[in-house]
Amino acid sequence: MTPLLEVSHLSKEYAGVTAAVPVLRDVNFSLSAAGTLALEGESGSGKSTVLHLIAGLDAPSGGSIVVGGQQVVGMSDAESAALRRTEIGIIFQQFNLVPSLSVRANIAFHARLGNQFDAEWADHLADRIGLAEHLEKYPEALSGGQQQRVAIARTLAARPKLILADEPTGNLDEETADNVLKLMLESADSAGTAVLMVTHSARQAARMSRRLVLSHGVVRERSASTAAQ
Repeated sequence: MTPLLEVSHLSKEYAGVTAAVPVLRDVNFSLSAAGTLALEGESGSGKSTVLHLIAGLDAPSGGSIVVGGQQVVGMSDAESAALRRTEIGIIFQQFNLVPSLSVRANIAFHARLGNQFDAEWADHLADRIGLAEHLEKYPEALSGGQQQRVAIARTLAARPKLILADEPTGNLDEETADNVLKLMLESADSAGTAVLMVTHSARQAARMSRRLVLSHGVVRERSASTAAQ
C-alpha cells in the first residue's frame, strides 16, 4: 500500500552570518493512511520545521515530500494553500481561534474555506469532543482545554487526510492534555485521518502507534528499549 505521506532525503538550511546552518540533514519517514506518528526531539531540533515543510509553509533545501500522491516540494503558494484547505489540517499549540466568532462558527471556519462544510459532521464532532453545550459561546468564555478542543474540531470538520499537530497540548495541564489528546485521536480514527504530532512529552508520544526521534538533523525510530528509558 502506498503511504499517505512520504518524506525522502529532506534537508533544510538557514543562512548564517558566515555560512549556512543545517537544521535537517537527511530526514526519511513515511506515514500510512489513518496512522499515528509522534516526532520527538529536543527544543530547537527542527521538529516544527518538518511540519512546516510538509504543510508547504516553507520550502526545503532538498528532498521530496509527497502527500496523497501530490509532490509538495515546488508547489506554488496557491497550490500549497489549496492542499492545506483540502488535504492537510494543522493544529498548533496556540489555539488560533477567531475571537469574534462563536464556537459553532469557529468549527465551521476552515471547512467553509475549502467548500467542504457538512453541518451534520460538524455537529457530530462537537458532540463527540464535548462541545455541544458550548456552541453559541465565544472563545473568551472557554477554558484552555475547551479552546483546544474547538481547534481540533475545526481541523477535523474539513475532513483532512492528514493532521499535523505541533505540540497541541503544550499549553494544557497534564490531565487536560491527556483528555484532549484522547479525544483528538479518537475523532481522527473515526474520520480515517492520519496524525503526525510533534511533542516533547514522552507521555503523549506513547499514545501514538509509532515514534520517531529527530536529533542532529536526522530521524530514527524510537525502539521499545529506548522509549522505556
